[in-house]
Amino acid sequence: MKRQAGILADTAIAALFDGGRLSSACQLDRDQIQPASLDLRLGDVAYRVRASFLPGAGTPVRAKLDRLKLHEIDLTKGAVLETGCVYVVPLMEALDLPEAVSASANPKSSTGRLDIFTRVMSDGAQAFDTIPAGYRGPLFLEVSPRTFPIIVRAGSRLSQIRFREGEAMLSGEELAALHAEETLVAADRVNIAGNGIALSVDLCGEGGLVGYRGKHHTSVVDVDRKAACDVLDFWEPIHDRGERQLILDPDEFYILASREAVHVPPLFAAEMTPFDPLVGEFRVHYAGFFDPGFGHAASGGSGSRAVLEVRSHEVPFILEHGQIVGRLVYEPMLERPQALYGSDRASNYQAQGLKLSKHFR
Repeated sequence: MKRQAGILADTAIAALFDGGRLSSACQLDRDQIQPASLDLRLGDVAYRVRASFLPGAGTPVRAKLDRLKLHEIDLTKGAVLETGCVYVVPLMEALDLPEAVSASANPKSSTGRLDIFTRVMSDGAQAFDTIPAGYRGPLFLEVSPRTFPIIVRAGSRLSQIRFREGEAMLSGEELAALHAEETLVAADRVNIAGNGIALSVDLCGEGGLVGYRGKHHTSVVDVDRKAACDVLDFWEPIHDRGERQLILDPDEFYILASREAVHVPPLFAAEMTPFDPLVGEFRVHYAGFFDPGFGHAASGGSGSRAVLEVRSHEVPFILEHGQIVGRLVYEPMLERPQALYGSDRASNYQAQGLKLSKHFR
């Protein structure tokens, strides 16, 4: 039974293409449509710009690009994007959304684990990663590598977009009822506040390994090549020495894991709120949607942890084992996806614990 409000599933996304509501500069990749989202692909050129910007009401993105761009970079044969720089890339996909359908974007999981800051822009936008219902026009991606320089090319997929009808985020009461039925997070005590369910950080780890800190002055990471980089060339492993705590240094990038296993039932999708000023001056998990089937036992994901991309702001900050670091929010799907995350497709992070991006061997 189709709901009245919720997230569009893979079959509905394909129907948007078939109906001309979504278009692309070239044929879709075989695995580009995910259970509850669409991967977005870089176009042929990147523009190095002076600073991040929003176009503002009534202003096309290209109008500001013409004023702010420093130079153009050809992506057809691949190119290096440097850390500390801001780039804007026109995307291959464009939208002609129905009046009842809006969209939101987010970096892909692998993008976040590489500390690549990305945000989607649309013409006339006054906010990043938010596409209003009925929008018709092109999409652009702001890209800013923070820790590692990267190689990208036309067709590289750094971001993803979700489509929804209406507003259907579960309330605290609905979330509690769903957790009682489906066990959304595996924990002795479950903390539900507002419309989010709390996740805490694991600083004990397996075999004492609790996380990784990104190194500086590394070689490049090719975002399209799996298992091409040696872990120790890019990451410093962090081990627990019995203290069950970790001091986050300002502007350092860390990969950690949640203490709880996460479960997203087949008829729901989830997302972690990227920053909560009530839990400390740091940002956690600024990338990735949790697709239907993530951590779902029937999809091979029993015990899937949330990987946390953590960066402290301004001052050093002490994390303690079990400290709440973020909250998961859930939304219903309009219908069950044809393919769930995990066993129905080649998913990189099902049944994960502490795990770096797919680029590292």
